[in-house]
Amino acid sequence: MSENKTRRGFLGSLAATGLTAGVGAGAAYAKVDAPIRTSNLSSVGNEYVDPRKVLMYECTRKEIRERYASGKLKAAIIPTGSTEQHNEHLAIVMDIAGSLLMSQQAALKLWPQVIVTTPLPLGICPYWMKRQGTITLREETFINVVYDICCSVKTHGIDTILIMNGHGGNGKALKENAPKFASKLGINIEACSYWESISEEQKKEFTETGIVAGHADEFETSIALAAYPERVHRTTYEGTEPYQWNVDQEDLDRIGYYLADWDTPEWDRQSFEDSKLATAEKGEKIIAHAVNWIAEKLQGMIG
Repeated sequence: MSENKTRRGFLGSLAATGLTAGVGAGAAYAKVDAPIRTSNLSSVGNEYVDPRKVLMYECTRKEIRERYASGKLKAAIIPTGSTEQHNEHLAIVMDIAGSLLMSQQAALKLWPQVIVTTPLPLGICPYWMKRQGTITLREETFINVVYDICCSVKTHGIDTILIMNGHGGNGKALKENAPKFASKLGINIEACSYWESISEEQKKEFTETGIVAGHADEFETSIALAAYPERVHRTTYEGTEPYQWNVDQEDLDRIGYYLADWDTPEWDRQSFEDSKLATAEKGEKIIAHAVNWIAEKLQGMIG
């Protein structure tokens, strides 16, 4: 099979997953080997499943009710991310798109045991506020929203929840608070970021730079090239964007903190240069590895 045909098949599988709702023209990584007229279905074990059916927000209340009543639904994934700048070339939706991508594919692997909630597309990213297009939440706001989602999921009878994170700025807050959520609600709740699937020793297996996870660099851009190439805009780096926002106390009171080191022209240019090393093939490898790791983690939580 030619490389082009393989890529077309991969991208075709993404188009079938129905990730357009909520995050734009997105897609997910799913092995599709269905006959004609069922090309929108994903091969899961011995059956074909509409990949949208693992997304709670794509289902009707009747479908959800029947899933609960069947006794087969054991766990939920809550995808979290952010709405933040991703350099000159990568769409702002990247973090939540990546989190939702991994969540949906892990849920498909464990069909019909797992469902994916509506993703939370806003996160903690005050350090990118010089860059227009970024929307940040205060940490307490973000954590309270995630907790409320957990409460809703528990109310309907699910007692295992994995919070799947796709944005580095959320990681610490989620790790600290997931055990508190579990204690308050009396259910099994854990939080992780999908790049935790790649150990320190494995980083060079997936990227030339060895940077996992970075920001809008080789790692993230490879994922985007594999799963949603339309979100990668190959352009030149002009270095002329003005740095005009002077952080004052009112801003700090509102957003919590600001890390200037993450927002220098030098750091920004290096991220852009590293993104040129990205390939779709690297992205496919990262996605497959992360999805398997997440599915195994969830299966362990379910027992």
